[in-house]
Amino acid sequence: MSKKIKVDMEFPIHASPNMIFQYLTTPSGLSGWFADDVNSRGKLYTFIWDDNPEKAKISAKKDNERVKYKWLDENDEETGTYIEFKISVDELTKDVSLMITDFCDDGEEEETRLLWENQIGDLKHIIGAI
Repeated sequence: MSKKIKVDMEFPIHASPNMIFQYLTTPSGLSGWFADDVNSRGKLYTFIWDDNPEKAKISAKKDNERVKYKWLDENDEETGTYIEFKISVDELTKDVSLMITDFCDDGEEEETRLLWENQIGDLKHIIGAI
């Protein structure tokens, strides 16, 4: 298995943290912009892209602030990679940003950033934050 590279990104979003959080933590919200379909059972989530399921479990969650999904392998063991969404609000300007931490294969960082830009564009369109 190739070494995974951690990628941190920040995207300004003109929406309330509460609204954004719903799209980061609910199956219906996530399936609107992040995956083709999402199912959940407690803290276990199944994300489906092109009929390929990927399992993750919520390892950290704080309402309207952050959620972290740790990816699982076919034996439901943690892979050591995750996706974390953090909602940041600037104290002075009240500007809202979505901070994302993801992992990619070595040499695919630019592709990963472009993919996230497209995904966040979809999210902004759905919540009317364009």
